Amino acid sequence: MPGQWHFGSRVASLRTLLGSCVAVTLWHPERHWGGMCHFLLPQRREPQPGQMDGRYGDEAIELLVQSLKRARTQPSEYIAHLYGGADTMPDQTGVKLNVGERNIEMGWTLIDKYGFQLDGVDVGDHVPRTVTLKLESGKSRSSGVHATPKSKE
Repeated sequence: MPGQWHFGSRVASLRTLLGSCVAVTLWHPERHWGGMCHFLLPQRREPQPGQMDGRYGDEAIELLVQSLKRARTQPSEYIAHLYGGADTMPDQTGVKLNVGERNIEMGWTLIDKYGFQLDGVDVGDHVPRTVTLKLESGKSRSSGVHATPKSKE
């Protein structure tokens, strides 16, 4: 569900459905630990002191990073995939909020900031996606199609 996140190894797989939201999946290839977050908005308009909220991209990724650091691992050890950010209502309203685009940009920024190994991306377009991460193998899928490997340019 939007705002939820998970990190660990005790479940067989993680799954979510995305529209304009974005999911980031993480997987540690040696320890077979992984995680996923599903955020609705890139960040809060006004930061709130206290407990973080997984509905916001910057806070959702920070929650995952705190968990993997408690597990004595570093972000650079994790393979990441970025999914979602669809424009599910193109040209249906007079106001263009670009929530999906802003979510995608936040995902890219945070993956880069923390130093995750970005391996696959399936973002944008006008189609909702189902995302699944199998924790035993690290296989990550979106809408029944494997993520496209990142260009080596």
